[in-house]
Amino acid sequence: MIPSIKTYLIVCPLVFLAGLVDSIAGGGGLISLPAYILAGLPAHYAMGTNKTAMCVGTFTSAVKYLKAGQMDLRVGAISAVSSLAGAFIGSSVALMIDDKVLKIAILAVLPAVAVFLLIKKDFGSFADPSKRADGKRLVFGALIIGLVIGCYDGLIGPGTGTFLILAFTAFLGFDLLKASGCAKAANLASNAASVAVFLFNGKVIFPLAIPAAVFAAAGNYLGAKLAISGGSRYVRLTIFLVIVLLFINILSKLL
Repeated sequence: MIPSIKTYLIVCPLVFLAGLVDSIAGGGGLISLPAYILAGLPAHYAMGTNKTAMCVGTFTSAVKYLKAGQMDLRVGAISAVSSLAGAFIGSSVALMIDDKVLKIAILAVLPAVAVFLLIKKDFGSFADPSKRADGKRLVFGALIIGLVIGCYDGLIGPGTGTFLILAFTAFLGFDLLKASGCAKAANLASNAASVAVFLFNGKVIFPLAIPAAVFAAAGNYLGAKLAISGGSRYVRLTIFLVIVLLFINILSKLL
């Protein structure tokens, strides 16, 4: 399948924007996946090509957070391994579970998260010592977060990065920047699992995936730079916007 010039003009700018958003607060798939559909790609090819490009972008932002010292290496590594396993499990059982039930559950949770972010304006601005996990609790927390949200990524996908950031902040006591760094490691692993599945089934259009990956990497690099230089302010605002988009996205599919 050879993409047209129109396809590149639609996909590449939107993938850049998706990478920018994804590197700050996750949820870039809410922008990038519809871009491929809008360009006329069949659903499975859109998903496979999107995952491949965004995987490169996520790797770029993960390196940026790592170099800036905004990633806990132990938590990032543990959650990445469990997220990889979770994504494989999620992908395997996706056809056996009614995703409408899961989407309704998520739809119920999202407004509560949005209200919480509006009310608690200092959420994630700094690490919470009272919640900061260590030792076995840290390892177990990272393992469970990666496994559960990685499984969600394999089952449904949208908002995975955002949920990872919120989980690392709420349950391990990280600030939003450190949580974002760890989320990139876990999300990179779950994306890699999905890419492996799509590649094996021949659902990646490489003439489009390669330039899209370049744009995704550029967006992720710029977004990570903005988040690191601007602190948790950019992260918190973008998380809120992504949650609103995710709510609208799921609601439109259920109606």
